[in-house]
Amino acid sequence: MITQKTDLPDHRHAEFDAIVDVLHAVRGPFSLLMHSPGLAQKVMEAGAHVRLKSSLSPVERELIIIAVAREKDAAYEWASHVSTGRKAGLREAAIEAVRNRLDVSGLEPDERDIITFVRQLLRTNRVEQPLFDSLLQRHSARWLVELAATIGQYQYISAINNTFDLQPPPDADQLPI
Repeated sequence: MITQKTDLPDHRHAEFDAIVDVLHAVRGPFSLLMHSPGLAQKVMEAGAHVRLKSSLSPVERELIIIAVAREKDAAYEWASHVSTGRKAGLREAAIEAVRNRLDVSGLEPDERDIITFVRQLLRTNRVEQPLFDSLLQRHSARWLVELAATIGQYQYISAINNTFDLQPPPDADQLPI
């Protein structure tokens, strides 16, 4: 893992600094992505966009991320984002439905539909039209684009984490895999 600027040649220090400016450190998947010059910065920029410039609320975003983590069995991403979700106000009922792959029909409409959207897209590569239409009616085209983009971003991050078997700390919320 590349976690210190001194781990890199001088000509890559600006990339390292750009990541630190946004994420405050180079850690987790970014410490792995740094092995490919320029890649960590591009992934960080896309992630910063879906996190900081999106029309998704923090609760919606964190629900999307943990739903992706569950579908991808991405324990590191789960542990990181389930705590962030709780701090943002994500309900325990939604967390448990995602964690245990439970039926979501009893959740709030947006919780239910976000989880279902993630599940459909990642399991079948498509989203059923009635679900798409319902979310579009309640939100906007921009919101739907950002929903799909967030899924794509965290699917990407999950792939890096899982490839290199990045594990959460032992005291973190553990995802049953």
